[in-house]
Amino acid sequence: MRRVLGVVVGMAVPIALVAGLTTGARGAVAAPRDAVTWGSCPGSKSAATVECATVKVPLDPAKPNGPAISLAVNRIKGSASHDQNGLGVLLVNPGGPGASGVTLARYVAAALPKDVAARYDVIGFDPRGVGGSEPALSCVDPKRHFAAPRADQVPKDDVAAAALVARAKAYADACGARWSWLLPHLTTENSARDMDAIRQALGEQKISYLGYSYGTYLGSVYATLFPNRVRRLVLDSVVDPEGVWYDANIAQDYAFDRRHREFLAWVARHNDDYHLGRTQPEVSAAYAAMRERLAARPAGPVGPSELDDIFTVGGYTDIVWPQLAAAFAAYAKRGQPDGLVTAYRQHVDHDAAAENNYAVYLAVQCRDAEWPRDWARWTADTAKVNARAPFMAWPNAWYNAPCAFWPEKGGEPVHVGDAAGHLPPILLVQSHRDAATPYAGALRVRSRFPSARLLQEGGGNHGVSLGGSPCVNRYLAAYLRDGSVPGGAQRQPGRRADATCAAGPEPRPLPPAERGAGHLRLTKVIAGQ
Repeated sequence: MRRVLGVVVGMAVPIALVAGLTTGARGAVAAPRDAVTWGSCPGSKSAATVECATVKVPLDPAKPNGPAISLAVNRIKGSASHDQNGLGVLLVNPGGPGASGVTLARYVAAALPKDVAARYDVIGFDPRGVGGSEPALSCVDPKRHFAAPRADQVPKDDVAAAALVARAKAYADACGARWSWLLPHLTTENSARDMDAIRQALGEQKISYLGYSYGTYLGSVYATLFPNRVRRLVLDSVVDPEGVWYDANIAQDYAFDRRHREFLAWVARHNDDYHLGRTQPEVSAAYAAMRERLAARPAGPVGPSELDDIFTVGGYTDIVWPQLAAAFAAYAKRGQPDGLVTAYRQHVDHDAAAENNYAVYLAVQCRDAEWPRDWARWTADTAKVNARAPFMAWPNAWYNAPCAFWPEKGGEPVHVGDAAGHLPPILLVQSHRDAATPYAGALRVRSRFPSARLLQEGGGNHGVSLGGSPCVNRYLAAYLRDGSVPGGAQRQPGRRADATCAAGPEPRPLPPAERGAGHLRLTKVIAGQ
């Protein structure tokens, strides 16, 4: 699923521990605690409370004594994590696939209430292929492949479409040429087994987990494979396991289009500030005109495809709506592109880390499940979506297009669920109008996990825990303290959530003095899908 966004190396784990890692035997005896050798984080100016290490895991979990790869991990140790009232470790994952978890660990440890943070060691990790893990996947030179402005992602004719198909195939071929030995093993299931290897390396009988976006799917798979190893499980912005992954992208197209229209309607409500139209259709026409203008004459690095990427950020979070609207108005009304260029530089420009994220994103999603190999199917499906939801239909198709040509065919996804009822209570957190992971996915996951309870936040932002909602944060803290979930033992029927939190207030336009390019401080979002 489409993402906008966007290194630690520690001491090696003893080789004897690698040989002891199983492929998911639930009765395995945990290794002694702190078998991992923790040390300082090289090149980091983080506080001394942040420690780093590596954990070696089998390249192929089915062959635990075979070749190994390394995962970068970090730890923010809770002062009472292993005392009488301690709760052990809390692994965190920000999504992707392809996003690094080590930065999120520091954020989570700082954002949790102090009494909760004290009871956990917060553990971040870079999944296989990502960031500080070795090897880290990279398929192309990002400066060349992503040089801006790129060709328009909405092809005008068959010739333009053929060029985009060739570009997607070239990326897939480059990944296959460099990483033929690694690509077969980059799957969500293997990353879930890596999580259990981390558990064993830490000497823990059970782990707790907080995952956002794609991280919810990773957590769902882990809970399915290792239900007896779960203490607490928080899934925020929940991926629908039935859509993995081609259908999920189509559902996402419709959801992002709805959210984009909500943004345009917000701009219309503030016409006195932006002067782009008093109705959503009027603002939509102004947006289309801006895109056509950039297609004819890009503004530096910002052409129509870069514009799509910039405004996709607004689908993840309304925090950036005032800044995006200011950049929109400055260009559309006064011909000033600085705001758009600044937004591109801060949030879209592809550096080496972003290309690593993208390579792993494709490697995992293309391998997890089957994708159509007939490009005519993609064209027909995308044209159908584009007729009703044009904002992200073609951009999302091209973002995922290498999966049509991926050197490794997709496999059979894990059937997510807990039919045997082995899991403890699970907390699902979902905003009602989330575009990246539509609400229906949370309902589906709740139906597959009998112990799951759903907390609905009334807004549309992606990734709401430990953000701006005191209500959500209270439920999260209560759950992490004692396992209490919204609604208790009785789950609500149908589409009703087990508890709700009101949406936060709408953003307000920036004061006029803060609408210049220098004030476009767009906040990065959780690495969503």
